[in-house]
Amino acid sequence: MDHRHPLHWTAPDQTWNYQCADCHSTDLKKGYDAERNVYETRFAEINVACEACHGPGARHVDWARAAAAAKASGTAQPDPANPVATDPALGLTVDLKDRDGGQWQINHTTGKPARSVPRTTHTQLETCAPCHSRRGRIWDEPTPGEPLHQGFRLSLLTPELYFPDGQIRGEVYEYGSFIQSRMFHQGVVCSDCHDPHSLKLRAEGNAVCARCHQASRYDDPGHHHHTQGGTGAACTACHMPQRIYMGVDRRFDHSLRNPRPDLSERLGTPNACNACHTDKDAAWAAGAVAGWFPDPARRGPHFGEALHAADTGTADAPARLLALATDQNQPAIARASALERLHGRPSQESMRTVPLLLTDPNPLVRAAAVRFMDLADLPTRTERVRPLLSDPARNVRLEATRVLAPLMTQTLDAELADQLDSALKETVTAETVNADRPESHLNLGLIALAAGEPEVAERAYQKALALDPGFIPAHANLADLYRERGIESKAETQLLAGLAVAPDNADLHHALGLSRVRTQRLEAALEDLKRATELAPANPRFAYVYAVALDGAGRTQEALPILEAAAGQDAGNTGLLVALVQYHAKLGHREAATAWLEKLAAVAPDDPALDQLQESLQQPQP
Repeated sequence: MDHRHPLHWTAPDQTWNYQCADCHSTDLKKGYDAERNVYETRFAEINVACEACHGPGARHVDWARAAAAAKASGTAQPDPANPVATDPALGLTVDLKDRDGGQWQINHTTGKPARSVPRTTHTQLETCAPCHSRRGRIWDEPTPGEPLHQGFRLSLLTPELYFPDGQIRGEVYEYGSFIQSRMFHQGVVCSDCHDPHSLKLRAEGNAVCARCHQASRYDDPGHHHHTQGGTGAACTACHMPQRIYMGVDRRFDHSLRNPRPDLSERLGTPNACNACHTDKDAAWAAGAVAGWFPDPARRGPHFGEALHAADTGTADAPARLLALATDQNQPAIARASALERLHGRPSQESMRTVPLLLTDPNPLVRAAAVRFMDLADLPTRTERVRPLLSDPARNVRLEATRVLAPLMTQTLDAELADQLDSALKETVTAETVNADRPESHLNLGLIALAAGEPEVAERAYQKALALDPGFIPAHANLADLYRERGIESKAETQLLAGLAVAPDNADLHHALGLSRVRTQRLEAALEDLKRATELAPANPRFAYVYAVALDGAGRTQEALPILEAAAGQDAGNTGLLVALVQYHAKLGHREAATAWLEKLAAVAPDDPALDQLQESLQQPQP
């Protein structure tokens, strides 16, 4: 690989200032100058030091000096009149030590561990999370010890990062997995297992788990069903399977899950059993686990089934996703991920139900619910989302601002105008944190366009392309901006510029096809729309548009296999089903049209198109 490769060390994605320094040094000031496109990065210490976790340490130094002075003077206790000297938190800005006297104890009724004093704070976990999660920064200098959502946007359970059941796939580190776990919900924190200063486990091997769990019950062949002391008897082998990244870096899945080979059979997910028993299949592993643990509750419903349904386009996916999103017994990251997937498959029921989640206790869910609301009309957005402009979580406020930005083109009352103006300033500040990234300028452009400032949006898209000429979303959005301004020739030029960089980009081919439809060059448009469908066969929108264009060109028969293939992958897509009914009917295929109409009725019984389609099929054929 040379300097043209995105993973070369000189590429924008690989700069130390952007990619590494944030988590591998202390008190980083990235110091990016957007005008000159240069970094002047500074740091207090080149590696992770005390203040990286505990915050500014001046007050702690004062505490240490007071303690030393008391010792030197022969006084047993520090001066009680000195608040720093008597601070139980040792003067630390962020105190990560448990001071509630709580201990992990075995509940003699259940045989499981429980903390004698329930934890009421997530400060320690939130302190570790910024460097042990897959996230994007949304604030330049978060206050030490504050929740993750004040300074960062956490990545959800997307298909490229996680398997549908939440197991790690991409390089996601630990936090996103851990907050799925039962241990997290019971109050376990990082230092229960890890010593943050020595960077070692609290004990070796299974002994680290036996600090809370009864060894006689769990570190025994009666539980793990493997040879005592062997590889299969390790707690982590079953409950924290590993994946290797960069060829050398072995990472443990911190969702601390029970092995579910039965899910592997249905969802195609990995499982701990077959990670070792590579000569066996998931059915064999599922049978073995069911024999050891016959209680069917161990193989009960899992949120992964709803996410998998969405990823594979099953007809019942929207209903499953909505049920998951509203189930407060499920991990918040799974519920938010359900809302993200539901965004592309809205229904009348979801439009009624999702607004109720705008008041959910968890900011991950609230933020995802706000994003969903951009599907609503502007008056509904204003009514339901306006209160979230003052949400205590910054990630929620930023999403609310994006959804409400179009209000800037309307006549507003003074209070809302001031509120939205402040919110937009916070959003611009949040995006400017990553001014060295083209994505940041794309986001600024989208906000500006929504707020009715196309010239600002154009400059932002151009800045994104100046940083990275191969950043395809900027090409596509800039072309779309020119289209909206009626400059179709300039839009096509921009799309061709993008295709010169990425000739196999489906989005650009699709956009170019639409541009050529608008300029009445249908044959050329069909070639581009066809290419987009070939490059992204799983995208139902591309298939639908290509089929509509074929119909418009009088080639309706050719559109049918395109639509049928797409419907086979996305059985709940009502647009595809309606088109199949209409086109079969148009060609006189009444039986086929009726069959597709029945599928539409099964998927969307409340679809207003049903009655009209039914009536048209009942008309006598000419």
